[in-house]
Amino acid sequence: MAPSKPDAAAGVLPFDSEPEPDLGPTRRPKVDFDEPVPLDRHGPARVVAMCNQKGGVGKTTTTINLGAALADYGRKVLLVDFDPQGALSVGLGLDAHNLDLSIYNVLMDTSLKAADIVQKTPVEGMDLLPANIDLSAAEIQLVTEVGREQALGRILAPLVDEYDVMLIDCQPSLGLLTVNALTAADGVVVPLECEYFALRGVALLKETIEKVRDRLNPRLEIEGLLATMYDSRTVHGREVLARLVEAFGDRVFHTVVGRTVRFPETTVAGLPITSFAPSSRGASAYRQLAREVLARWEPARR
Repeated sequence: MAPSKPDAAAGVLPFDSEPEPDLGPTRRPKVDFDEPVPLDRHGPARVVAMCNQKGGVGKTTTTINLGAALADYGRKVLLVDFDPQGALSVGLGLDAHNLDLSIYNVLMDTSLKAADIVQKTPVEGMDLLPANIDLSAAEIQLVTEVGREQALGRILAPLVDEYDVMLIDCQPSLGLLTVNALTAADGVVVPLECEYFALRGVALLKETIEKVRDRLNPRLEIEGLLATMYDSRTVHGREVLARLVEAFGDRVFHTVVGRTVRFPETTVAGLPITSFAPSSRGASAYRQLAREVLARWEPARR
């Protein structure tokens, strides 16, 4: 008996449905991003916060895989784990619970420098500032500090000239740690799951970003919104993506990251998808995202 086809009336389109040939998944004209040109020097780094107060939208996955794709294109990358859950560190093969030193120690002990805790990752050209549950205490301890919102920026400043890109993986909240990340950053990338409740939260995040820009960091801007966990077969997914483009226009990346079982497998392996499954659609999406962000960030360096 032949398998039944998905029911369009139930909100699902056939697996072989394709967008119009000249349009990308965001229903805008397709854009081919050139291979990034090699660099003859490194630094100063562009500091980017991966931020969304909703959990499970792909912040850590995007931090790891965008960082790895940028490193594959010859950029020197520093990943900053700024989430007490330590998912970024775990996703790169570290035992976060048994770290001798983490970013928490650098925040609290002025005799330590960020360079003292930088760890190599399995990807050449990509380093990591690790974190674990100890970082949760920083949110309380920093409250009484003078200039508490600039604590992360102070420890990253000595490393800025050594890297081309710093990606900060934020916790899923809009607390003091996230404000620190936004204060240290040049821009924000917002990974966004293609579902209704994730879309509703963007307005609150945008308000927080505007407050930080007005009061603490005038250079802060939204670099772009990245649609993740996208399934073109569902009417709901396509409608959310269309509304996102309607609301934010060119701030929405042309690159869209689809759902795939490969991403959970890479976490277990402690590798980015560009290394674990280089020919997969997920790896291709993050390489395209790397080309797209570099096309936005580096025109002056060409």
